[in-house]
Amino acid sequence: MFFQVRAQGILTLNMGGWQAPMGITLVIDHLSALMLIVSALIVLAISIYSVYFMPGSHQSSRFYVFFFALTMGVNGALTTGDVFNLYVWFEVILIASFALIILGHSKEQLEGGIKYMALNLIGSLLFLAGLGLLYGKTGTLNMAHLAQILRAHEQPVLINSSTALFFIAFGIKAAVFPLFFWLPASYHTPNITVTALFAGLLTKVGVYALIRFFTLFFTQDQSFWLSTLAVIAGFTMVIGGMAASAHYDIRRILSYHIISQIGYMIMGLAIFTPLAIAGAIFFMLHNMIAKTNTFLLAGIIHRTKGSFDLKEVGGLLNQSPIIAILFIIPAFALVGVPPLSGFFAKFLLIKSGIEAHDYLLVAAAILTAMFTLYSMIKIWNEAFLKEDPQSNPNIINHKELYGFHLLPSVILALVSIGMGIFAAPFFEYTLQAANELIDPNEYIQRVLNPSAP
Repeated sequence: MFFQVRAQGILTLNMGGWQAPMGITLVIDHLSALMLIVSALIVLAISIYSVYFMPGSHQSSRFYVFFFALTMGVNGALTTGDVFNLYVWFEVILIASFALIILGHSKEQLEGGIKYMALNLIGSLLFLAGLGLLYGKTGTLNMAHLAQILRAHEQPVLINSSTALFFIAFGIKAAVFPLFFWLPASYHTPNITVTALFAGLLTKVGVYALIRFFTLFFTQDQSFWLSTLAVIAGFTMVIGGMAASAHYDIRRILSYHIISQIGYMIMGLAIFTPLAIAGAIFFMLHNMIAKTNTFLLAGIIHRTKGSFDLKEVGGLLNQSPIIAILFIIPAFALVGVPPLSGFFAKFLLIKSGIEAHDYLLVAAAILTAMFTLYSMIKIWNEAFLKEDPQSNPNIINHKELYGFHLLPSVILALVSIGMGIFAAPFFEYTLQAANELIDPNEYIQRVLNPSAP
């Protein structure tokens, strides 16, 4: 589909034969196509990983049913061109993800699952209220039709109530400041396979929705909303990075870094230039790969040493140099070390911020990169360089790892390297996606007038 989009332009499909805007339309543009490719890659890696790292009892407890249900929900959310259909796919994602969090039925998982479900249900309620108001004001929920109506008849005061509800709903899904507290309270509780899946896909769907809505049809009171997004992006980056620095549990460190990295994506949307949005898309795709990989490696460390607590592990550099090499690749990518993917993603965002004279936002981005560097150095020093704390009887050393255990991490590491080495063509794709978002005339025409030349 990606190559079809490159060759033919935006693809559309009217479900059930109902022409837009009366029926549900599926739309794939450059952004959707790129997100689908990376999501499929993550699902492939997690599928292999789950065979070795999900307990057999969990696999027999319908893990794969909910795993692929969540995958279906993500794919649906990335391809729909209808706001209500997006709500439906978000509910599919929510149900499947809640089932995956509590798989195992421990007290910690149930507590984490309740916190996750409660706050995300609030987000779903606000989403439903927002789309109800939007339908009452415009008479449509087709995204292209909404863009056509709202761009032709700008009514910022009238539409701002709906915008605010969607903003909070997607802010909860994306885990932005100050709506992120559910994420670190729940992401460390399930099996690491589930956490890696969530890290790669869930919050990114929320960011995708924010980018789609605020570029396509919530374009009325732009100065206010972009300023709000800039403030939230800065706080999300800095607070997530600071919180990560205070922890010693690998899962909690990486969970807070999910939050800080979301801030970079919102930063690109807030600057709202083609370069900035291209940078946000580049960063989102890079982060999906690198962040998933760090969680996969956290599971490998736990498998080898028996703990996620950095105070209880050590000596991995001598015991397993391959794990050390595999960890350093996504860690350096997240920090932004050239020539890995994270360097070019951050370079695009910082360059666009300087060009837009958003110096405070640029300073927040650079400071957050320092927090990320500190956290990754802490993991490296504690888990790899420090001597193995043999005195702890709970540590299980030298569990055997075979090639297939490491294969998913190797695949994602190679992609991170490839995205850096081939950054120029990859940037071309993301810039094309950004241009489609900022100028949605082709999107509107392909959906509403597919027969037009």
